Amino acid sequence: MTDAKPRERLYLFDTTLRDGAQTNGVDFTVHDKRLIAAMLDDLGLDYVEGGYPGANPTDSDFFAVKPQLAHATFTAFGMTRRPGRSAANDPGLATLLAAKADAICFVAKASDYQVRVALETTNEENLASIRDSVAAAKANGREVLVDCEHFFDGYKSNPDYAIACARAAHQAGARWVVLCDTNGGTMPHEVEDIVRDVVRHIPGSHLGIHAHNDTEQAVANSLAAVRAGVRQIQGTLNGLGERCGNANLCSIIPTLKLKREFADAFDINISRDKLASLVHVSRALDNMLNRPSDRHAPYVGESAFVTKAGIHASAILKEPETYEHVPPEAVGNHRKVLVSDQAGRSNVLAELERLQVPFDRNDPKLNRLLDEMKEREAAGYSYETADASFDLLARRTLGRVPDYFRVEQFDVNVEQRYNALGKRVTVALAVVKVNVAGEMLISAAEGNGPVNALDVALRKDLGKYQKFIAGLKLVDYRVRILNGGTEAVTRVLIESEDETGQRWTTVGVSPNIIDASFEALMDSLVYKLVKSGAPA
Repeated sequence: MTDAKPRERLYLFDTTLRDGAQTNGVDFTVHDKRLIAAMLDDLGLDYVEGGYPGANPTDSDFFAVKPQLAHATFTAFGMTRRPGRSAANDPGLATLLAAKADAICFVAKASDYQVRVALETTNEENLASIRDSVAAAKANGREVLVDCEHFFDGYKSNPDYAIACARAAHQAGARWVVLCDTNGGTMPHEVEDIVRDVVRHIPGSHLGIHAHNDTEQAVANSLAAVRAGVRQIQGTLNGLGERCGNANLCSIIPTLKLKREFADAFDINISRDKLASLVHVSRALDNMLNRPSDRHAPYVGESAFVTKAGIHASAILKEPETYEHVPPEAVGNHRKVLVSDQAGRSNVLAELERLQVPFDRNDPKLNRLLDEMKEREAAGYSYETADASFDLLARRTLGRVPDYFRVEQFDVNVEQRYNALGKRVTVALAVVKVNVAGEMLISAAEGNGPVNALDVALRKDLGKYQKFIAGLKLVDYRVRILNGGTEAVTRVLIESEDETGQRWTTVGVSPNIIDASFEALMDSLVYKLVKSGAPA
C-alpha cells in the first residue's frame, strides 16, 4: 500500500478592501477596514490587500499604521512605474514603497491593445516598467505580486506578448504572477486551456487567478485555473467588486475545503473551526455595509439549506444527505425544514453552547425560547450578528437575567436654533428617569443626535451599577428600514465596546426609530452588566 500523495498548498488572497471597495454603494471607513482586516486574518486568509495608498485619504490613512495581523500578509496595491519615468523618480511607486505593508501587488497591463490605448506607450516600455517596479520593491524588502491586467483577453489577441508580460514579472523576482480576467468575459474551458499553456513558461506554484464575475462564472473560472495549475486564488467576501463583482471567497473557500476533488489534493490555511464561522463573517460584512444579505447565496445564504414541506422535507428529515451537498454546520449555517421545529431547536442549542449560556436540554422553556425567537424574527429582528441580544433573550426566557434597573420614563427633544455665531445648529436633549433598587435617578444629556443624547443620558448615572459601565461606549450605529409605507418597521443595530476592547452587537425593532434605538441601547447596558457579573 503506497502512501497518499501529499496535498499541495493553495494560497487565498482577499481583495475585499481594495477591489471590493469599488462596488457601487460601498464606502469603507478606516475603522471599517481595520475591523474587516482583523476578521479576514482570523478566518485564515493568506493575504489581505488593504487598498491603494495615495489614491485617496482613507487608504493613505489606513496604510499609515500597519494592522496587527497574526497570520495574513498585509498587502498594498498600486501601479508599476509610469512610462517614461525611472523607478527612482515615480511618485506613485515611492508612495507604495513608503506604505506600511508586508507585500506590494502591482497592476500591469498584459494586453498589447491596453498598452497602446490605455498607457499610450510601447510594448517594450511596458515590459521594462514591470521589471523595474518588481526590482525596486524587492530591493525594498517586500514580497511582490504582479496582477497581469487583461491577461486572458490579451492572450487571445496576442499570446506571445501576454506571456512575455507574465514572464517579465516572474524573472524579475515576483513571488506571484496573477492572471486577471479583468473584463470577466472568459469561459471556464478557455481559462483552463490558457493556464495550461502559461504553466509551461512559469511554474504554477508562482501563478494566481483573479476572476471577475461578469458572466456569473468567476468562481468556476477560479476553480478551472486551479485544475490547470495556479496555486493562488484572489477574490472578495460575498463577491464584492466593480460591475458584477469578483470571485466570491464565501463560495470558493468551502468548495476547496469540502469537495473531495480539491480537499484531497490541496491544503488551505483555514481550519474546520474557522470554516464554521463563514456565515458569521459573511453576514457581519453585510451588516457593516448596512445592506441585506443575499438569502440565496451558496453555502452562507439564509435559504441555502431550507427545504419546504413535501417529499423533499420528508426525505431530509430521514437522511440530510438526500438534498444537502454538504453539512450546513460545516460553514456555520443551519438546516431549516419548514414543517419541523427540530432543526430549529438544534440550532438554538448550538448557539447557546457557543455563547456559553447554561441550559438543560430537557428544560421545556427551550421550546418557548424557540417560539419567541421565531416570532421576533418574523417581526424583523435578526440575531445573526446581534449575538448579545440573543444571549439576553435566551437568558431572560430561561430566567437568568437579574432585574438590575428599570427605565421609568425618557424624553428626547430635537431643536434647531441659531447659535452665537449666527449658524443654524441642531441640538438633541435627552432626559431619562431610572429606578435602581427603589432609588429614582434622573439624568439629562445633550448629543449630536437623539440617539447619541439618549445613549449618553442612559450611561450618565446608574447608581450602584455605574462602575460596571464606566468604560462602555457606542462605536457603531446602523439603521435599516425593513418595509415601506407610512408604517415602516425600523431595525437598529448598535455595536458597543467596553474598557477591555471587547465588542458586541445588540438589536432593536420598532416602527419608531427612537424606540428601536432605545431597545438596542438597553440590551447593550444589560449585557455589559451580565458579563461583568454585576450583583442583582
